[in-house]
Amino acid sequence: MGNVEKTCFGVLPSGEAVEQYTLRAGALSCDILTYGGTVRSLRLHDGPGAPVDVVLGFDTLEDYLRQTKYVGALIGRFANRIGGSRFTLDGKTYRLPVNDGGENHLHGGVHGFDKQLWTAEEAGPDYLTLSLYSPDGQEGYPGGLTVCVRYTLAAEGLTVRYEARSSRATPCSLTSHIYFNLNGHSSGPVTEQTIQLFADAYTPTDGASIPTGTIAAVEGTPMDLRRPVKIGAGLDSAFPQLVQAGGYDHNWVISGASGALRPAARAYSPASGVALTVLTTLPGIQFYSGNALDGCPRGKGGAPYQKHWGFCLETQFFPDAPNCPGFPSCILRPGETWSHTTVFRLERVKSE
Repeated sequence: MGNVEKTCFGVLPSGEAVEQYTLRAGALSCDILTYGGTVRSLRLHDGPGAPVDVVLGFDTLEDYLRQTKYVGALIGRFANRIGGSRFTLDGKTYRLPVNDGGENHLHGGVHGFDKQLWTAEEAGPDYLTLSLYSPDGQEGYPGGLTVCVRYTLAAEGLTVRYEARSSRATPCSLTSHIYFNLNGHSSGPVTEQTIQLFADAYTPTDGASIPTGTIAAVEGTPMDLRRPVKIGAGLDSAFPQLVQAGGYDHNWVISGASGALRPAARAYSPASGVALTVLTTLPGIQFYSGNALDGCPRGKGGAPYQKHWGFCLETQFFPDAPNCPGFPSCILRPGETWSHTTVFRLERVKSE
């Protein structure tokens, strides 16, 4: 691992050291932690003065251990929610830990991949490969799952490539839970920034944010984000889906063929001129407007992160897919490789 910028970020209560790797390419730099595979910073150095850090994060390991918002982390074994904290696969019912809303399972459970120490397998000035082994039965999931995630930083952005293999059939959906603020992580609410999703449909949810199993057209509803819309526009909408979630917190069905790298989302800040384009091979994307972000420890530099100070664009299989036969299958079987890619492109533009 020559020419790698690596520092010790802290020590876990178990005595294991957490490392921070700094990647650089063009006008971008990025800090990644082995704890949770967390993207801690993503900085754009393209003008005079201090760089713009567009990713929320914390200054200490202790704050990462205290926070409950999945800030910047890799999520698994299954991203998003599983209703009733159970699913049936090949005739057997598996029960999972309840950690959301009193009866549901969220982001892989109580000790998901976001709370585990990943191993740095390979690193260079602009890339980092992390690995994790999740044993059979961890958090209730069947099969020993071997996961490899490669971060690659290029002048145009950050690419996240996921691979996983399992010893038994298991649900698998991995994502990155980065919170973005295109004005800078400490700049305040993202309500004046715009969002565009390349999706003709979304998956409606019940009051506990569990999909109903249907796929609904966005046409004629506030869920139609095919053209750029201010994020703040939907936060006070009377549309029932937005009321019950307290804003945007839904899965959209990305247009185009799953498995092909294609545009999923674009966000833009008129104030900073920073634009973010997300491309992915995955079938869905969760747009989350930071509705419950308040209650975090203070962020980098003492920033008082609050509600709507960041947004997430989580590429994924659909929430509750193990219980919804009409959704794309998220089941990984022995001998198969779960392989998907998401790209976060950053640029400075004059206007949208």
